[in-house]
Amino acid sequence: MNLVAFNLTRNELVATTVEKADTSASRNRGLLGRASLAADEGLWIVPCPMIHTFFMKFPIDVLFLDADLTVRRVIEDLRPWRLSPWVLSARSVLELKGGVLKGSVRVGDRIEMRPA
Repeated sequence: MNLVAFNLTRNELVATTVEKADTSASRNRGLLGRASLAADEGLWIVPCPMIHTFFMKFPIDVLFLDADLTVRRVIEDLRPWRLSPWVLSARSVLELKGGVLKGSVRVGDRIEMRPA
């Protein structure tokens, strides 16, 4: 089931087609093998306190979310072959196409995942 990521704090859509990766296999696969993401697509990895972009073909924007889906860290344009920091307060990560956020989501914003 696809989800919609909505920023409750700013009353804005973040992504309209979010896939949830909540099994060991889906978390391990992540975005590997994809050529890109559309501007409205995302991958929500649960649970996940850090990520890597090894073997990826494109940069991503990353939101680290706590258990209440409050943004704890934002990384924009994380390029391939990088490691993110370990975000101890993060329970999940929302990965988006690199360059789509442009400062529109900030630490402290509250995200809601709604059925599509």
